[in-house]
Amino acid sequence: MIRIFANTQFLSFLITGGIAACVNFASRILFNQWLSFSSSVILAYLCGMVTAFFLAKLFVFKESRQTLGHAIFFFCAVNIVAVLQTWLISMLLAYHLLPFLGFTYFVHEIAHAVGIVIPVFTSYLGHKHFSFSEKAK
Repeated sequence: MIRIFANTQFLSFLITGGIAACVNFASRILFNQWLSFSSSVILAYLCGMVTAFFLAKLFVFKESRQTLGHAIFFFCAVNIVAVLQTWLISMLLAYHLLPFLGFTYFVHEIAHAVGIVIPVFTSYLGHKHFSFSEKAK
């Protein structure tokens, strides 16, 4: 398990994913000016997802042998799972766990930040083996 995540490709994924997460987080704050927290989390995730696709294709999975259509399809499929993880964790933390623990400040920000981080590992594996596989399919 350590070998899977202890390499330069995963480090590159973390860096490019960190940039995409910043886009996600900042756009959620912007969207939240006009939309509900729940809707903002989903729209922000889409902004981060587009950013992540281009950065991953250019800097992380350079050896991919997949067609653009294949990569986009599986990138979206992997991210459907990830956005569900992000949304569920964000909602559970914001509306249940953090209030239960007595948090009153930055509840949405904390919940959303944790929600963004959790799918990093499952997304990396999904993109490595499906979206940007080095094996032609």
